[in-house]
Amino acid sequence: MLPEVPVAQGVWPLPQKINQFAERYPLSPREFTFRYANNSLAQSGCSVLDTAFKRYLPLVFPGYSVGKENGRDPLAGHPSSRVNPFILVVRMRESDCDGYPDAESKEDYSLSVSKGGGLLAAGTVWGALRGLESFSQLVYQDDHNTFYINKTKIEDFPRFQYRGILLDTSRHFLPIQTILKTLDAMAYSKLNVFHWHIVDDPSFPYQSRSFPHLSNQGAFHPVLGKGPAQSAHPLLPWRPPDGTLGPVNPAVGSSYQFMTHLLKEIRDVFPDSYIHLGGDEVDFSCWKSNPEVRMFMSKMGFRSDYTKLQAFYMESLMNITAALNKTSIVWQEVFDYHEKPKALSVVEVWMGGCYLCEVRKVTRAGVRVILASPWYLDLPGPTHDWSRYYNVRPLAFTGSEQQKQLVIGGEVCVWGEYVDATNLAPMLWPRASAAAERLWSDEEQTCSASEAFPRLAQFRCRLLRRGVQAGPLSVGHCRHEYQEEPPARTVLRMAARQVDHALLSPQTALCVPRTSTQNRRKLPPSTASVWQSGDHRNQGRAVNDQPV
Repeated sequence: MLPEVPVAQGVWPLPQKINQFAERYPLSPREFTFRYANNSLAQSGCSVLDTAFKRYLPLVFPGYSVGKENGRDPLAGHPSSRVNPFILVVRMRESDCDGYPDAESKEDYSLSVSKGGGLLAAGTVWGALRGLESFSQLVYQDDHNTFYINKTKIEDFPRFQYRGILLDTSRHFLPIQTILKTLDAMAYSKLNVFHWHIVDDPSFPYQSRSFPHLSNQGAFHPVLGKGPAQSAHPLLPWRPPDGTLGPVNPAVGSSYQFMTHLLKEIRDVFPDSYIHLGGDEVDFSCWKSNPEVRMFMSKMGFRSDYTKLQAFYMESLMNITAALNKTSIVWQEVFDYHEKPKALSVVEVWMGGCYLCEVRKVTRAGVRVILASPWYLDLPGPTHDWSRYYNVRPLAFTGSEQQKQLVIGGEVCVWGEYVDATNLAPMLWPRASAAAERLWSDEEQTCSASEAFPRLAQFRCRLLRRGVQAGPLSVGHCRHEYQEEPPARTVLRMAARQVDHALLSPQTALCVPRTSTQNRRKLPPSTASVWQSGDHRNQGRAVNDQPV
């Protein structure tokens, strides 16, 4: 018999301070209510929280839906069904319910649970959302499927303000529902930044209202877009991308007029305070072949140093971005090539090797840093090895306290060369959740991967129950899986049919045994090194971020 995934009453990511007690209280979804405190500055009509209350009721009580006949209350009809009402009261210190989160948004909250109710206090709606997620993870079921919650006190806030995930939709199309499900899972893990890498060398699928020819000639397919009136219309004519768009010519003024116009549109479409301008792995061959660019290089005194031309071009884009009241992010090469690094706003460190050495260099120059190097999840390697993402220490470099305060967070990256909707979720989760705890929680309290494993295993089961296809961490199963299995006789009949099919199918002779620990030792050295190297980096990927 396979072991059951360990059950641990806990929250992922771990709150800064949490005290749980043995005293517990039964809950019934029919006797549970969300309510605003009388002295809360936000009240009914706060769209963000009103919607969250409806969304979280079935998350707190899996299998229960309000207003549906199949909504199941495990206490209904039981002698123990006389459950006291439980009210979660939400108290807000601010009334803003209509804005968007930004880099300065506060996410702190406090949560106390006692008999008959709980109090969730937060300064902003974003902090309240984090508290609702923690509350939902405190509720659990016993062997009789009765819901319980223990007496609990939590004081919580994020360690880093920037906790992101990069998705690349330029190399493979990701359906909207796949992206939305990723956003849901990010909220469950308390990740707060979605870095959408929309365009790159392979395609330009962003449908610009100002320059529709970009996607007409650069998208993989003439998909339907939404115009200003939210009406669907085809963008035609269309042809497959053929590379004729090419890189921007930095020697002519019209290029900067075009970029100003496009970035203004981006500012209006995307309300976030950051715009990622890219700047990594630039191929200079096209610029070298252009006589106009070579003449401009001579005029500017760049000689044949094209890194200076890149620095000039990127600085011009950063000035345009700043004039639009946006904060620019660039990849680390822009810092490495720039003669005036203090002019940069935020640098994202992505290369392998001694990535903390690069973090030290950037922060010594007084520039803010986002760390991505240790969290490239699409690279070859053992997909079950979540602990290498958990054991990252973002501030383990020699530097002053002022330098370490310039590390604003980190980012999990999933590049799209070999990723689409079929394998995105198990590639991301729960490994991205391991990085999420590193970026949210106190490092001293979360220094042991072995102690974190039971909580992460339970959290992974919770993700599955919420519809996120998170990959397994180890041998075992989740309680809800075996409780929902068909009867044993049905399973045996299914197994018998599979055996009959295998005996009749000639293809079974082509099956290759799975790679076990023993088999892995027999792999060629070049293959084994990919499995074993925790710092393996795909230095050869061709990425050229566009300003979207």
